[in-house]
Amino acid sequence: MDRADGLAHYRKRFVGAATDLVYFDGNSLGRPPVTAVERVEQFLREEWGGRLIRGWDESWMQLPFEIGDRIGRAVISAKAGQTVIGDSTTVLLYKLARAAVDAQLARDTSRREIVVDSDNFPTDRYVLEGIARERGMRLRWIEVDTSSGVTPEQLAEAVGPETALVVVSHVAYRSAYLAEAHELTRIAHDAGALILWDLCHSAGSVPVMADLWGFDLAVGCTYKYLNGGPGSPAFAYVRDDLQGVLSQPIQGWMGTADVFAMGPEYAPADGIRRFLSGTPPIVGMIAMEESLAMIEEAGMAAIRAKSVALTSFAINVADAWLSPLGVTLASPVDPEERGGHVTLQHPAMREVTARLWQQDVIPDYRDPGGLRLGLSPLSTSFEEVHRGLAATRDTLRTVLTERAGLA
Repeated sequence: MDRADGLAHYRKRFVGAATDLVYFDGNSLGRPPVTAVERVEQFLREEWGGRLIRGWDESWMQLPFEIGDRIGRAVISAKAGQTVIGDSTTVLLYKLARAAVDAQLARDTSRREIVVDSDNFPTDRYVLEGIARERGMRLRWIEVDTSSGVTPEQLAEAVGPETALVVVSHVAYRSAYLAEAHELTRIAHDAGALILWDLCHSAGSVPVMADLWGFDLAVGCTYKYLNGGPGSPAFAYVRDDLQGVLSQPIQGWMGTADVFAMGPEYAPADGIRRFLSGTPPIVGMIAMEESLAMIEEAGMAAIRAKSVALTSFAINVADAWLSPLGVTLASPVDPEERGGHVTLQHPAMREVTARLWQQDVIPDYRDPGGLRLGLSPLSTSFEEVHRGLAATRDTLRTVLTERAGLA
C-alpha cells in the first residue's frame, strides 16, 4: 500500500518521520516539516534578529491576510478577502459567535437561542455558555451519540424562530463524524439563523467548500493538519457580505481603519481586517507556510483520498486484531461519514495509551475508553499504522492478562 501511495514521498519531508516512533496524534499536533524548522530558524536569525522592527513594514503586517488567503484558496475553498489568521481558536470562536448573536439580536430581539450539540468540543461549549450568560440568551442542546454527530434531522428539530446562531464541528473531535455541512447550513439559514463552523478537525484533512456551501462564519486551528506548531494561531472565515454587518467585540488596534493613526476612538477597518484585535503571531504563521505549500502541491482531493485509505486500513486491521479482545469502533464505518481519525473503544484504553507512549507509540485518549488514531495523510504511512496497531494489540492483551491475574 505504501508503494502504491502517490503521496508517500511527502513523509520524508517531516521531522522524525523516518524513525521507529509511531505517531497517531496528527489530528492533535502535527509533525513539523523539515523545511519549516529551517524557515523558522532563518526567520529568527535574519528577519527578527536582522531586520528587527523593520520587519513589520517589510512583510509581517500583511502575513495574516496573505496566509489567510492561502488557507482560503487551498484548504477551505474560499475566495480572497474572507479568511484571516488571528488569535487562538478560543478567542476567534468568541469573537465570531458574539458578533453573530449581537447582529441577530439587533435584527430581532426574539432570537435568543444558540444551538450547539452536547458532544461538541469543550471550548466551543464553554465559550457559548459564557456568551449566553453575557447576552441573556439560552443554549438549546442537541443530544448526540458520542460515536456519531449532528444529523440534519436533529438540527431541523432544534432550530426555529428563536434561533440566533448554530455552532457545529465539521468533524467531531471524538468520533470523527463528518457533518453534512451543506445541508446543515441550509437548515440553519431556512430558520433565519447564522451558522458558525468549527473546522479544527477537518482543515487540511477533509475538503471544505466554504463559499459553495454558503458558510456564514468558520474558525479553524493550524496546529493539527496544517502543522503550525504548539499554540500556532487559528484562522477565521467571515463571508464577505457579513463583514460590514458584524461588529467584533474585542476592539484592538490591528482591527482599525488606520492602524498607526492611534486615534482617540476605535474606528473599525473595512473588510476582514476588522476581525483582528492585537499584534499578529508571526512565528506560528511562518511555520505553517511550508505545510500550506505541500497542500497546494498535493491538492485536497488527493489528501482526502489518502486519509480515507489510512482510516479504512486502520479499521480493517483493528477489526481483525482488536475486536476479538473486546474493542469496538466508536467512529463511522462509512468513509463518507468519517473525517481523518478513528476512535477505538475499550474500558482498558486509558492504561493502554499510557503504556503505548512508553513504547514510542503515541495515540490520544478520550473518555469514555477511547483510543484515538489521528492519521495525518502527508506524514503517516500504512506500515506505521500496521506497526502501531500491532503494539496496541499486544499491549491490550498484556493489560487484560494482568487484570485477570494470569500474568
